[in-house]
Amino acid sequence: MASFIPRAIFPTLDSLPRSYYLGHHAAGLAKMRTLLSQIDLVIECRDYRIPLTSRNPMFEDVLEGRERIVVYTKKDLGSSDNRDEDTKRHQMLRQFYHPSPVCFSDFKSQADVRRILDIIRTRSAARNNLTGSHCMVVGMPNVGKSTLLNALRAAGVRKGKVAHTGAQPGVTRKIGTGVKIVDNTATGEGGGDVYLLDTPGVFIPYVPSATAMLKLALSGSVKDTVIPAFTLADYLLYNINLQPPPHGSEVYADYHPPTNSISELLNAMARKIGRLQKGGEPDLDATAIWMVQRWRNGHLGRFLLDDVSEEALEAHRREDGEKPSSVNQARKAGKEVVRQRAKARSKKAGGIGEG
Repeated sequence: MASFIPRAIFPTLDSLPRSYYLGHHAAGLAKMRTLLSQIDLVIECRDYRIPLTSRNPMFEDVLEGRERIVVYTKKDLGSSDNRDEDTKRHQMLRQFYHPSPVCFSDFKSQADVRRILDIIRTRSAARNNLTGSHCMVVGMPNVGKSTLLNALRAAGVRKGKVAHTGAQPGVTRKIGTGVKIVDNTATGEGGGDVYLLDTPGVFIPYVPSATAMLKLALSGSVKDTVIPAFTLADYLLYNINLQPPPHGSEVYADYHPPTNSISELLNAMARKIGRLQKGGEPDLDATAIWMVQRWRNGHLGRFLLDDVSEEALEAHRREDGEKPSSVNQARKAGKEVVRQRAKARSKKAGGIGEG
């Protein structure tokens, strides 16, 4: 029997939507700019499974000049069994964003949350502002901003959840009032209390790479209705098969032998888990959504979709050097998306009126 050979490339899908820039994203970004003069520290959340792709260059422009902490969330969903490999990645990312502190957390680890809180406390104490400090948490949609706020609040002032969270992006749509996460008044420590503002996730106005859009969609930064579930499942299968032993295709061995065919795998999965339509036919779309959600929850392998290597970081650095033009292009593309949506709504309303 011939050994299985995974696909070396995933087909370029130029027809994929390249935007998820919604009205509340633009409004949130504009509000952040107006509040920036009151903010002492920015906490930027990124998804550890896509540590480079989940960076939004719009923040570099809007939040420029502010002290910042980069927090990579969902660490547990991207960590491998090789601790040395994970440590090396962490070190490279920390060096890349130096002097900004870089933290890694899955929010289930109290040690991770306390480490982030200690940095916030230290920065606040250094300012020694008797009226306290105000921080703002920002990031792409569904990277865990509200979850971080709740975790910091629980660790800092021993109080329950205050921010709503969900599996799909768009739960937070407006910037709320500051939530206390450090109570220096009660402890008698200097520097004043620390408050954290939650903000809506802000997507990129235009994603130039179809691959980047697939990564963002697979990780949950866009709603599952934007990219067909079948396409996301196929891209997931492609990435699973590329993982080195003992994982790779073994994570779906209970459903099907190693395969490059998403149709065959979904068919087998549907029959195994009972996702069938009338007449006993497999419901491939529902099964594709189930498969993607299984990976998001860590049950179909835990790995990064981005390459974190010296070469990849250097390429990322070169893109940073082109920031002004790329951001301007993104803004133009975002405005065009808004215009097209308004045009479509106007046309639809006109059609309804004519009827």
